[in-house]
Amino acid sequence: MPKLAEKAAILMEYRVLGSRLKKDFAQNILIVALTATAFGSLGVGCGTEAPKPPSEPAAQAKPAEPAIPDDIQDASKHLLGSDAQVLLVGDLAKNGKRQFLAANVVPKTPKNNVPGTVITRAVIAQDDDGKWTELLRCDEHLKNQKGYLGLTPLDSINGWRLQFEQNAEKGLQLYFTPLKVNGDTHVLPVGVRWNPATNRYQSLDTSYEHFLKESTSLQNVRSSLR
Repeated sequence: MPKLAEKAAILMEYRVLGSRLKKDFAQNILIVALTATAFGSLGVGCGTEAPKPPSEPAAQAKPAEPAIPDDIQDASKHLLGSDAQVLLVGDLAKNGKRQFLAANVVPKTPKNNVPGTVITRAVIAQDDDGKWTELLRCDEHLKNQKGYLGLTPLDSINGWRLQFEQNAEKGLQLYFTPLKVNGDTHVLPVGVRWNPATNRYQSLDTSYEHFLKESTSLQNVRSSLR
């Protein structure tokens, strides 16, 4: 009997030990699983996953505007002052010579329905063998080397709306609209273009087809308007 009781006690100890081993094994398995999950999460956060492509293509860089040559900058400031802005450079008249259009631009454009750039003064100058010669001036009136352009207003104009376009055959075409003349804001633009027959800029009639002669005085300009 004592031997039988001893064997039963030993068997009971084995069962208790086995239960403990199973419990410890289960705990170890759980720890390993949790550790693997934690490292997996770290791997996702710090891994080398390929970046997602942007939803929209990157905007293309705006090409830089060509720099204005120093001699043109100097000439424009000499003719119009330090705030002169060069608007165009090139063979503007299609006569094979370099010219530039510069103006004193009003920073804040008055609001109305007339398109264009508001200016107070403008000039066109030409490079004649390294010397800049003024061909056209817009200030209170429109003038060239010969005098006042036809259709220039008799009253002094303090501001103009300037529009211009380049024609492949005729060259630069300009349109000067007085901002106000005797309270009348409905004034037709004065068209100006290079006249190859006279080799100078002249104004055009109201159809913008025929050149008008200059006048040496504003009184003669008045008569040409009648």
